[in-house]
Parts: sequence; structure tokens; C-alpha cells
Amino acid sequence: MLTLTLKDFEDARARIAEHIKRTPLLTSRQLSEATGYDMRLKAENFQRVGSYKIRGPLNKFAQMSDAEKKRGVVCSSAGNHAQGVALAARIHGIRAVICMAENATPSKIAATKAYGGEVVLHGTIWDEANEKAKELVRDEGLIYVHPFDDAQLIAGQGTLGLEIVQDWPEVDAVVVPIGGGGLISGVSMAVKSFNPKIRVIGVESSDGPAMKASVEAGELTTIDCRTIIDGLRVRRVGELNFSVVQRYVDEIVALPDREIFDAMIWTMERCKLVIEGAAAAPVAALLHGLVELPAKSRVVAVLSGGNVNLDQLRGLRWN
Repeated sequence: MLTLTLKDFEDARARIAEHIKRTPLLTSRQLSEATGYDMRLKAENFQRVGSYKIRGPLNKFAQMSDAEKKRGVVCSSAGNHAQGVALAARIHGIRAVICMAENATPSKIAATKAYGGEVVLHGTIWDEANEKAKELVRDEGLIYVHPFDDAQLIAGQGTLGLEIVQDWPEVDAVVVPIGGGGLISGVSMAVKSFNPKIRVIGVESSDGPAMKASVEAGELTTIDCRTIIDGLRVRRVGELNFSVVQRYVDEIVALPDREIFDAMIWTMERCKLVIEGAAAAPVAALLHGLVELPAKSRVVAVLSGGNVNLDQLRGLRWN
């Protein structure tokens, strides 16, 4: 059962500080007026590689021995994890092999290569690319970097929460998107180790609520995931993540892809911020009144990234 302390997150922050941006907490008059809360946005869309996903790998690689670094690392991802691992590995002088599905977005393949990753295309879905990654672990001795079910990654991702409470100690609640659960695991432990009274609310797509289904069932549950939002598309969350969420997350809400995409457009139009679908989930939950708090509560919405799939955005057609 994973439990990290405030010092664990401070140590992780010290390891990665040289290589990341301390992203701002932006005030949002528009979202404050729409919700009745004192709103701020944690803008990880300004982070290196365009999302929080570089934090965890940087923390993990900083703790590797020289012998481990020589072995190299491998991961499977079609998006932000791929880019985070690739750049973090380049910073630490580690070979990084990234397995991606053959139908991955060309721009994401190009970005991963630009950050120094060796891209291997295999299969048509993440699960098939992940099997290739595990094959490379067996055949080449590479170290597997899980996208969310890893204590060192969770500690790194949680440095985002540490920054929130350092920059706004009076915060009452933090609203966080949930995919596999790595981000909310780290953020929830970080903010509650600072102040246990801070509420942590997770947001999923109702077209793929893997964490909500598991929490409600009281055990890890594999779902039929129908969401088309990359950062939220997980059939089964991580074991460590599930354990942490059960203990540290106060509530999980869910709403359809359509409403999340509408919130993404709303944020672009009203807040002048380019964010990806997963990052819009907290905004969507707030706009639709799913986050119920006392009036004028001090609330942070975590904008987890800004790597928008423009082809997907152009193709959206709502009835």
C-alpha cells in the first residue's frame, strides 16, 4: 500500500526542478463567474513536452543506477507518456525505446522522435504495442516504464500538487482528470500531506470510467472503455493508483466525451488557453455543476496538458 509523505514530494521536486517549468496558477474570471468559486488553473499545458508527463520519468531516471541507465528503458504510449519518457531519458543519457501503435498520430510519432525516442510501431491498439514493449524487456533487457502504476512516477507527478499548495496554501479543493490514475494518485497524496482538509475530486469520461467503476465495486475492474479522449482512455487502472485513490480521493465524477470536448472549446474561447481533451475534464465538471462545494471556495482545476490532436478536433461532429 503506497503512502508518500510531504518530504517524499519535496525530494522528488528537488530531483527534477532543474529540468521542468514551474507552471503557473492562473486566475480565471470567466470560470469563477460560471461556478461561483474562486478559480485558478494549474497550467501544465505550458510544461515541457506539453504536459505533466515529464515529471514522473525525470524522478524515476534520476534514481537509477549507472548500470540500470546503461540497460535503457522502454515504454508503450501513443501520446504524452511517450514524449515525457523520451525527453527525460535524453536528459539523463538513457536510451529510450517507445512502442506505439501503427495508427498513432503522425505528429505524436514525430514529436517523440524529436525528443530522442526510438519509435517502434507495432499493432493497432495500445495493448498490442504494450506486448511489444514487454517483448523488448525480455529480449534486450530494457527497463519497462509503466505509464501510471509506478511509485517513482507517482511521486514525480505529485510534484504538481506540491506546487499548488506552495503557491496557494489556502486552496480548498483540487479537481484532477483521471486516466490510469498516476496524476491523481500523486496530487492527492501531495496536497493532503500538506493539509488533509483539502478536497480532491477526480473527473473521468462516463464513456470510460475505469477508476469510478473500480471504487464503486471495491476492487479493480476492467471496463469496456469507449471514450475517444486519449488521456482518459484506460480499460483498467493501476493497482497502486487504485489503492491511493481509495484512501485519498474524496469523490469521482464523470461526464460524457461530448461535454468534455465542449469544455475544451470553452477554455480556448474564454480563457485563451489551448488544452487537450483530458485537461478539459475538470473544467467540464465544474461548468456542469458536478463539483459541489460551498460558495466562494478556493478551487484549482488541473489542466494536465495541451497536446491537442488537431485532426481529431477538426473531425468532431456532434448531433
